[in-house]
Amino acid sequence: MAFTWDVRIRFVDTDASGRIHYTAMFRYFEAAEFEFLRSLGTNYTSFPDHGFPRVHVECDYKASTQCDDLLSIGVEIQQMGNSSLTYGFRASSPEGVLIAQGKITVVCLAKATGKPVAIPDAMRKALL
Repeated sequence: MAFTWDVRIRFVDTDASGRIHYTAMFRYFEAAEFEFLRSLGTNYTSFPDHGFPRVHVECDYKASTQCDDLLSIGVEIQQMGNSSLTYGFRASSPEGVLIAQGKITVVCLAKATGKPVAIPDAMRKALL
């Protein structure tokens, strides 16, 4: 993975069984995505005329994790098209046990039209 971000599972992100709630992993993936972009010197808010909605998300859970467990979330760019970008994620325990892996696909839109447009050159350059 190109970038790793460490986080502890918060109580609010667990379900009645004490394990991470399935929807919470996407919040951790997204937080890792934003930290990844920050580490490259870019972010979505640098492009106020563009929106970056998620158009596809997926996650496969391989092991359980619970409140206060430490996760290392790796982020990489799996695919970059003209207007879309797919991130790959791997969440692992400190011992290297794979907890979850997933993908998030983002499309760059012109806010004025809501139509897909090319990823801004400055962002593309930072991501390559």
